[in-house]
Amino acid sequence: MNHLAKETSPYLLQHKNNPVDWYPWGPEALQKAADEDKVIILSIGYSACHWCHVMEHESFENEEVAKVMNTFFVNIKVDREERPDIDGIYMEALQNMGLRGGWPLNVFLMPNTKPFYGGTYFPKKNWVNLLYGIQESFKEKRAALEESAEGFAQSLNNKDSEKYLFGMDETDYRYSSDELNQIEQKLSKDFDEELGGMNRAPKFPMPSVWNLVLNLSIHAHNKATISQLQNTLDRIALGGIFDHLAGGWTRYSTDERWKIPHFEKMLYDNGQLVSLYTKTFLFFSSKEGFTENLKLYKWAVESSVNWLRSEMTSEFGGFYAALDADSEGVEGKYYVWTNEEVSNILGKDAQQFMTTYEFSKQGNWEHGNNVLHLEAIPENWEFLTECNKKLLKFRNSRIRPGLDNKIICGWNGLMLSGLIEAYKVFGIGLDLIENNVQFIENHLVSEFRNEDGVEAHGLWHQHDVKKIPAFLDDYAAIIEAFIQYYQISFEEKWLFKAQSLMNYTLANFFDLEESLFYFTDIEGEKLIARKKEIFDNVIPASNSMMLKNLYFLSRFLNNTEYFELSSRIFSKIKPLSLKDPQWLSNWTDVGLLFSSSPFEITVYGKGFKEIIAEIQRNYYNPNTIYFGADNESTLPEFEGRMQNPNEINIYVCVDKACHLPVKTAQEALKLLK
Repeated sequence: MNHLAKETSPYLLQHKNNPVDWYPWGPEALQKAADEDKVIILSIGYSACHWCHVMEHESFENEEVAKVMNTFFVNIKVDREERPDIDGIYMEALQNMGLRGGWPLNVFLMPNTKPFYGGTYFPKKNWVNLLYGIQESFKEKRAALEESAEGFAQSLNNKDSEKYLFGMDETDYRYSSDELNQIEQKLSKDFDEELGGMNRAPKFPMPSVWNLVLNLSIHAHNKATISQLQNTLDRIALGGIFDHLAGGWTRYSTDERWKIPHFEKMLYDNGQLVSLYTKTFLFFSSKEGFTENLKLYKWAVESSVNWLRSEMTSEFGGFYAALDADSEGVEGKYYVWTNEEVSNILGKDAQQFMTTYEFSKQGNWEHGNNVLHLEAIPENWEFLTECNKKLLKFRNSRIRPGLDNKIICGWNGLMLSGLIEAYKVFGIGLDLIENNVQFIENHLVSEFRNEDGVEAHGLWHQHDVKKIPAFLDDYAAIIEAFIQYYQISFEEKWLFKAQSLMNYTLANFFDLEESLFYFTDIEGEKLIARKKEIFDNVIPASNSMMLKNLYFLSRFLNNTEYFELSSRIFSKIKPLSLKDPQWLSNWTDVGLLFSSSPFEITVYGKGFKEIIAEIQRNYYNPNTIYFGADNESTLPEFEGRMQNPNEINIYVCVDKACHLPVKTAQEALKLLK
């Protein structure tokens, strides 16, 4: 065994028996590199990463390769999900070298941890040749390597405001009508109008992009945009990227048709997609012609929540990180089918089933295997549902893919927000929500007294003995989830916990010079750079999530400082969002909030929860917030409104101008629509 044996990360533990003398990132390994004056091999991956497994099998399990690595290098393994700060720094370094990023990420560092070369997956022969080449260069051309490493380290510390030319007008934080049209045109030029999604392969679901398209549809009522949203969501639910038997989305499709998935399932994707499908369901519910789509979206959400409950929930209520792509060392083996298997399980129903799912004699994938994939919403939905139950029962007897049982703070926040959306619309998953909220409060929130003696709150990155301080994405997702949870529980403590966490990040993460948040806590480990997340990707950038949180907390708490800060931050990014809304999709979504009328729905009196629930089930507008109480409240929204708790009063306000109070949800909905 190497030095990973005492780690808790499933990814690191996968490598504990490698002949490579792996160390975890930490003082011991870094001091060894300095003392022995050796190049560091920093190898970063995650447990559900297929090509990480391939490189391990080919190279890291090989005695001859290990001998070269152990003789000339200090070898460090990092789980990117455990230490996203390290991953982010060295991934950017690789890209600054002009190389394509991905995982496994293998970077060569000088003994002082500054990078000079790297890559992703290397076949064994290439890897060994590279090792000898690196060692020879370190021995013969060290000065050149040191100069290169110094340059890459310096580039990592360049100011974002200089790299990306931030906006200078702090009053320019709203989009004009022309600018909204410009955003829509920029997005639509990359639409794959036939197959959904964007016009490229592989295809990632990119929930943040389609959330923006959804909310743009409210502004523009553009039929082509709405059609693209519908086509995309249909195909992401019908395609092989979705698990038709148990629910849950895989990470991406390897082809343009959403047919062949990269089979790992990640918690963060599923949290965002449950939210997106629920909100789109609500939006389409108010329109004609979407009956079959609504059935599809509801099925996808309910299936995914069931999958979360059965496969991804710990006994304490936390949600696990991921399911592997591989089982028995083979990618996708758990999920694919041969014609013979299906015939044996379904008997006389097999032919109709295989025809609907477009099975072929050769298999619709590789090695005679078939993936469950549909091109359109089928007419025989009930028939398929019954067949799928039989296949699922059989599949449950197979050897399962590996489970990454890390419970990551921010990913739990994303899933919790998705569940809350699903509960508001479909009434499902309340027990999962309440158990997860309690888990987060008991295991991931830390309470302490700040320097003024006031109770304050911080977060841990994951539920683990290592106690890694939380990163900005953890705070962003948990703050959002607490804001969301208030709007179904109406316990005001969750807004104040969100505020406390926000204040912690402003004190410990915020860069006053650039008016953006660093990714790492000022109290965290000092690395060769302290970075900021700006561009939205499969998960929105933590800065754009914090911006949205500032905006909504400013409204819930009537906090003008939060609003002024949020508008100032967005004004810097707005020019970039107009140029590239696809990679600044969540930023652009906040711009839509600034550019549209804010709604507040306040209900006071006994039975307020039922009234708010009815409104939430029948109305979608992302710029609407809900207040509810039937006793004393400290929130500014209830000032002067707490007369008789036995009498219901519903206040509908737009731009802080309020209608006269009404008594029923239906009356409120008429005012809203």
